[in-house]
Amino acid sequence: MTRTVLVPSSLVREAEDKREATRKLGYVARAAAVFRMDRLGVFPDEDGERKWGGGFVETVLRYAATPPYLRKEAFETRDELEYVGVLPPLRLSSWTGSDSSGSGSIRQGIVTQVGSEGRVRVNCGMQHPISLHTPPGMEVEEGERVTIRVSSRRPVRAKLVDEPLPGFSVERVDLGDALDRPDAGVRIATSRHGTPLSAASLGGYVERTARDGLTVAFGSPGRGLPPMLGVSEDDVRESATTSSDAPAGFDAWLNTIPSQGSEVVRTEEALFATLGCLTLTE
Repeated sequence: MTRTVLVPSSLVREAEDKREATRKLGYVARAAAVFRMDRLGVFPDEDGERKWGGGFVETVLRYAATPPYLRKEAFETRDELEYVGVLPPLRLSSWTGSDSSGSGSIRQGIVTQVGSEGRVRVNCGMQHPISLHTPPGMEVEEGERVTIRVSSRRPVRAKLVDEPLPGFSVERVDLGDALDRPDAGVRIATSRHGTPLSAASLGGYVERTARDGLTVAFGSPGRGLPPMLGVSEDDVRESATTSSDAPAGFDAWLNTIPSQGSEVVRTEEALFATLGCLTLTE
């Protein structure tokens, strides 16, 4: 079961400055962390971009999703990262070790050197890079992110494992391709013109997302998903009141804050409200 959040490259189009834009992206990353998302995809909305585009959005989100002990290794000095000091800490359990088991804690590492006889040196936040054997059939390259299982820090006992990286990944995606993935699960578009989410209907969505996974897409400030995708608001409303198929390749268009008291709900606020509902357990 995979959980994916999709946000547009125009996400920070109304931010007054780079500092505010960075802080906003930090709360998007926080939502992905709090609700245990597996992927955070940035899809293009070039017509809606203003001062900061998809490159800025993707870079800051990638930085936020990188464990603090690897950021210096993974990122050079870049203009996009000028204000990353305002990012709220994610404190993912896989970074702090609170998600560890009797077999050891999982950490991210970066391959710093590929040697002979299947050995590599990996920076995984220890005092120095450590030398590890690669598992049979696994090939890695210098600079690649890898998963390390650490069973002891003093003395260091660790092994390289062929498992998904802990935490969530950030990637630039085509929206259509993201919806067509075999593991997309229930594909939901969020819009104030969509079907109002109610207590009666929530149970059905929770059951489906818990079983099949979830892909949920969001718009940007002042520019919702319908204009981004060339879908009329009338078509979205019609799919909410009739049995017609949901437009643009989604399974449903949902208004997850049907009684909003503010005229505009910010994207980062919509993420918390929406994911808080759709990731409930049965």
